Amino acid sequence: MKTKDLIAEVISLPVEDRTMFVDLLLKSLNQPESEIEKKWVEVSKRRLAEIRSGEVKTIPGEEVFEKIWNKIP
Repeated sequence: MKTKDLIAEVISLPVEDRTMFVDLLLKSLNQPESEIEKKWVEVSKRRLAEIRSGEVKTIPGEEVFEKIWNKIP
């Protein structure tokens, strides 16, 4: 299959499939280091547990950005 044909085929896919295709393609270019990836998974799981338990309170994104914009002169 020619590259041009492959591109046409991918573009014709539903958006969810195109998103998956792009994600897989990017991952093939930027292979994550397994040890670093494992540490990020551990941190993510811990943070999610903290949020779900109520130990940590979340702040809505709008509020965060409003505070940032208010600090910019």
